Amino acid sequence: MDSKIAEIAVRIGVMREILGISAEEMAAQVNVPLEEYIRLEGGESDFPITFLQKCAAVFGVDMIELLTGERPKLNIYTVVRKGKGLPVERRQGLAYLHKAHLFRNKMCEPLYVTAPYLEGNEERPMMMNNHKGQEFDYILEGSLRMEVDGHTVTLEAGDSIYYDSTYPHGMAAVGGKDCTFLAIVIHGGDEEKGE
Repeated sequence: MDSKIAEIAVRIGVMREILGISAEEMAAQVNVPLEEYIRLEGGESDFPITFLQKCAAVFGVDMIELLTGERPKLNIYTVVRKGKGLPVERRQGLAYLHKAHLFRNKMCEPLYVTAPYLEGNEERPMMMNNHKGQEFDYILEGSLRMEVDGHTVTLEAGDSIYYDSTYPHGMAAVGGKDCTFLAIVIHGGDEEKGE
């Protein structure tokens, strides 16, 4: 088991126990089957970033606290230099750099995302997820096939999409090379509308 995954899993388990939430209640609140929740909390597999966001919301903490064990401290501004940020490697190889991990009370999660190109991405069914809030994705390089609630569009460098992230959505790099994009995940919104 990866030590970083184990550390995050322990933080999730400890927070759940401190708050007196049963595993069954927690699984229902983060919208995953109980068996999957137990596997995730046990550190048996890596965490989707949406799972971490949902856990943080239930616990009333910043997602960064689950990732690092430390509370963000800055509240006026933070600077993150080119190529830097808190690395978060989650969900089918998508690599994230959190660009405001030191700022507390964030209203959004700004992420620099690299989606790897895999042969067959053009036809392969996408892994879908959903979470409270809204999201803005701006393509920096490459091409991204994006599906939101059954609607599919291909985005190129310079294109953007803004959507209600409570609807099922998924993404995959297409066109033969990796895709990099800026994702701004905005907190709040309606309850999830699917899986």
